Amino acid sequence: MAIIEKLITLVRGTATEAGQAIVDRNAITILEQEIRDSNAALDQSKIDLTKLMAERKIASDKLDAKKAKVADFNATIQKLVDKGDQQALALEVAGKVAALENEIASDSATIKGMDDNIERLRGSIRQAESTVEHLTRQIDTVKATASVQRAQEAITSRTSGSNAKLRTAMDSLDRIQEQQRLKDAQLDAAKQLEDASGDGDLQKRLQAAGVVPSDTAAADVLARFTKPAN
Repeated sequence: MAIIEKLITLVRGTATEAGQAIVDRNAITILEQEIRDSNAALDQSKIDLTKLMAERKIASDKLDAKKAKVADFNATIQKLVDKGDQQALALEVAGKVAALENEIASDSATIKGMDDNIERLRGSIRQAESTVEHLTRQIDTVKATASVQRAQEAITSRTSGSNAKLRTAMDSLDRIQEQQRLKDAQLDAAKQLEDASGDGDLQKRLQAAGVVPSDTAAADVLARFTKPAN
C-alpha cells in the first residue's frame, strides 16, 4: 500500500509540474484573459450600481411623498383641533400620521443602507479599475520585454550557429593544409629516394671530385674563342 500511495503521489506531483509548465508557457495569455474577465465583472458591477442607485431614487421619492402627506395631515389635524369639536376626526388623522411616521423611519433606514452600499460599491469599482489599469500597463511592459528577449534569443541562436559554422570551416582548412604539407613531404621524400637509387647522386659526387666534367657553363663556351697568351 505504501508503494501505491507513493506512486499516486508521484503521478500527482508530475501532473502538477506539467500543469505549472503549461501555465508558465501561457502566462501572458492567461493574464490577458483574467484582465478581460475583470473588465467584464467591472461592467456588471457598474450595472448593479446603476440599478441600486435607481432603486434608491425611487425609495427616496416615495419617502418624500410620505413626508409631504404627513405635512398635509399635520395641517389638517391643526385645523380640526382649532375647531374644538372634531377630536374624533383629528384622532383618526393622527393615527394615519403615526403610521406614516413609522414607515418614514423604516424607509429612511433602508435608504441609509442603500447609500452605504452605493458608496462601498463605488469604492470597490474605483479600486478594481485602478488595479486593472495597473495590470494593463504592466502586461504591456511584460509583452515588450518578452519580445525583446525573443529577439535576443534569436540573435544569440544565429550567432552561435554562425560561430559553429566558422569553427567547422577553420577545422576543414586546417585539415586541407595539413594534407598539403604531408603531400609536399611525400613528394620531397620520393625525389630524394629517386636521386639516391639512380645515377644522379653518383654523377654529382664525381663532378665534385673533378673526375667527370660538369655541365657546360657559359664560361666554358667563351673559353673556346679565347687564344692562350704567349
